[in-house]
Amino acid sequence: MQWDDARMFLALAREGSFSGAAKRLGVQHSTVSRRIHALEKDLATPLVERKATGYVLTGAGEALKESATRIEREFLSFEAASAGQSEEASGELRVTAIANMASSVLMPLFAGFSAAYPNIDLRVEVTNDSVRLAERDADVALRQTNNPGETLIGTRLATVASAVYGSIDYCAALAAGRVPEKWLGVDCCEYHRSWTEQARPGLDHSFCVDDTSLTAAALREGLGVGYLPCFMGDSEPSLVRFREPEKQHELGLWLLYHRDLRSTKRVMLFRQHMQREIKNISALFEGAAS
Repeated sequence: MQWDDARMFLALAREGSFSGAAKRLGVQHSTVSRRIHALEKDLATPLVERKATGYVLTGAGEALKESATRIEREFLSFEAASAGQSEEASGELRVTAIANMASSVLMPLFAGFSAAYPNIDLRVEVTNDSVRLAERDADVALRQTNNPGETLIGTRLATVASAVYGSIDYCAALAAGRVPEKWLGVDCCEYHRSWTEQARPGLDHSFCVDDTSLTAAALREGLGVGYLPCFMGDSEPSLVRFREPEKQHELGLWLLYHRDLRSTKRVMLFRQHMQREIKNISALFEGAAS
């Protein structure tokens, strides 16, 4: 067996589909399918079965997943140990961050890091989903949470406040009693979804969005009021706060990485850079810069 074949199988086992595995590995769907079928032929045993709900592993597939996971863990541990021994600030650093934050307030910080360490290839990816740092989906994750994973090393960079916003014109009309109070239905994250439900229980929303950038756009159009992180809402000149931030709605902004990477030079430099730079703009995150 070649490790590359086992790596493809491991991606299939984790994603549950050939298309998911292909996306994870950055290859074509047909490549994964061809290599898995060749692997099954070489081993003379089926590894996956097609079910109505997707692909499931056979007994041999489960055994191979266990073995391949152990091999992967050894490779990753060696890679991390080797990187930790180097004093040179170079190599690839994969960072995943939340889209609304990465494309706005964090981008100047990323640019500053890239300029300071030109030999480090910074690769920024955005996703609101959970990322598997133990499996090296990324080296570093920037996440809003109050409960970071126990298996990860984390640095709390800032407190992120949220408030309820609306357009200046809509809030003025609302205060004058000229329009009814309408709330956007938000499905961008579990936090804003549950906070909206708590603020207006059982409310039927006539307009719904699933991303904070869409929330901001809808608010600018006067479609109602809704929750936004203060670093977004306070930066929109056409929006005002309809409700002030509440302590119970605060989230920690964490920089997370796997413990195997704690001595890796490029990870250490990135952590120090982000700590220093975010401290300078902490008021924006905390909602104190309104």
